[in-house]
Amino acid sequence: MQSFEDIAIMGTSHLTANFIILLVLLSSAHLEAVYANEAGSYYDSFATTKCVSLPLASSYGGGIIVNPEFDNGMDGWSAFGGSKLEIRSDEGGNKYIAATERKNSCDSASQNLNLTQDLMYTLAAWVQISGENSSAAIVKATVAMKDPNTGSTTYNCAGTAIAQSGCWTQLKGGLTADFSSSATIYFESTDVGVEIFLDSVSLQPFTKEEWRSHQQASIEKNRKGNVTVHVVDSEGNPVKGAKIMINQIKREFPFGSAIAKTILANDTYQKWFVERFNVATFENELKWYSTENQQGYLNYKDADALVEFCNSNNISMRGHNIFWEDPKYTPQWVKDLPDTQQLQSAVESRIRSLVGRYKGQFLNWDVSNEMLHFSFFENKLGPNASLEFFKLAQELDPTTPMFMNDYNTIETCNDIMAIPDEYLRKLQDISSLGVMTGIGLESHFGKANIPLMRSILDRLGSIGLPIWLTEVDIQNSLGGDKQAEYLEEVLREGYSHQFVNGIVMWSALHPYGCYQMCLTDNNFNNLATGNVVDKLIEEWNNESIEGITDENGEFKFFGFRAYYKAIVMHLELSNSTTFKVTRVSTTTYQPQQIYIVI
Repeated sequence: MQSFEDIAIMGTSHLTANFIILLVLLSSAHLEAVYANEAGSYYDSFATTKCVSLPLASSYGGGIIVNPEFDNGMDGWSAFGGSKLEIRSDEGGNKYIAATERKNSCDSASQNLNLTQDLMYTLAAWVQISGENSSAAIVKATVAMKDPNTGSTTYNCAGTAIAQSGCWTQLKGGLTADFSSSATIYFESTDVGVEIFLDSVSLQPFTKEEWRSHQQASIEKNRKGNVTVHVVDSEGNPVKGAKIMINQIKREFPFGSAIAKTILANDTYQKWFVERFNVATFENELKWYSTENQQGYLNYKDADALVEFCNSNNISMRGHNIFWEDPKYTPQWVKDLPDTQQLQSAVESRIRSLVGRYKGQFLNWDVSNEMLHFSFFENKLGPNASLEFFKLAQELDPTTPMFMNDYNTIETCNDIMAIPDEYLRKLQDISSLGVMTGIGLESHFGKANIPLMRSILDRLGSIGLPIWLTEVDIQNSLGGDKQAEYLEEVLREGYSHQFVNGIVMWSALHPYGCYQMCLTDNNFNNLATGNVVDKLIEEWNNESIEGITDENGEFKFFGFRAYYKAIVMHLELSNSTTFKVTRVSTTTYQPQQIYIVI
């Protein structure tokens, strides 16, 4: 049975030293804290979903936050709205601020700041609530900024957490300043009956160049590996001076796009797709309204043809989707079924037919699409209906992970139905049934809040389950150039993040265009978004590597985790082999050893 990893936080409430030390005891007994670049700027990637007895020290010494741990009383802090503030101490002497007598959602502790245009700010804080009628409440960090050009105030959600009574929860988020301005950060909750406790607050600015350097450092650490190729003769003796040519033949990291039946009869489309991608999601062809538009009349023709296309071109596939909780996309005949018994029979037949037909052929399944926002089947069949879908699908396809798939978890923090804590709470219910679960994040962005995206990925990834960005696009109302700019930001952040296991863009091409974002026109000439994709594919691949073995018969290289073919030549002899570069160890990063006999 798959369970969430227990995390024990070690140490005192506030660690005061030249460097912040985060001690995290995991079952794998490893220590992971920061991404650092060569210049010394670091990003604190630590995150936890656990509610702990004492908050950790503020990251970055608080960054631009004054008095982040309240050791100097109320210095730097003031009441926002009508709340009253007081400094309290727990039994161990740890100080924190409490916002009491709250009558409006925004009544809380606040601090005035000055933010600089285009800087990227990462936020962290520890929150707790206390209330007679509430054991938990959503706390949202809001940054109010006054636009110097218009004089209007914008209110930016910078992070959320479900704070609990009696223990401390980490709130992690961030924002990018669109203009230089005075600003106010405050922590609000719509549950006005609770007091909000706050401690260890930090808001750390980074330039875009520093942010990119963190991404590159993570790519070097998590997407590449050291390899030592040993060339030996038939008796095992090292061969000095052998010429080696190494070519990457396939990426390991799944990167792809949605496709539709429009690709099946279009050789140009097929060639364009296969040259770029190694994973696909069928846009609509597996959905219930496509495979059984009329009750009892099953039609897998298009889905089968897409499976055959992908298999013949070595393209992996995601299974999207078994059910869609939005009633708008549920077949009309299903909605017209007269009683619960017939609906239950229909959904069980659907799972057995679809999952049974494609068992073992997909990397993962989206079982009950968008279940955080919609609940058609649960409304009809009871509150645990979707959980039973996951359980049955896993029984039928026991080696394939069963994913949740939803939107607005990393795109924004204003959608309280999809905040990370709500996502994880639902996921834990599924995981408790013994289902091998995964995290699907649709990633339908407007202008992306990249610091928020990274922080949420940190939190979601802390539980150790696979994460995919499943339907990446940028809304078309922004125009082609902005679509391309924001797409590059999202793809770079996703690919560089240590916990992201795959990326699929939602860009299936039709005669009318695409859902929101196309990569090419109908003649397969790249649009600006397609140019971004091609640029990144080239950047995330190794060029041909050539070299000569040293006196020990060794040739060393550092390459992307991928599949390679090596050709070795020496005198009149030659040999070749294929191998996969992977991470040998997550702690020591020892080189992978490849042996070639010549």
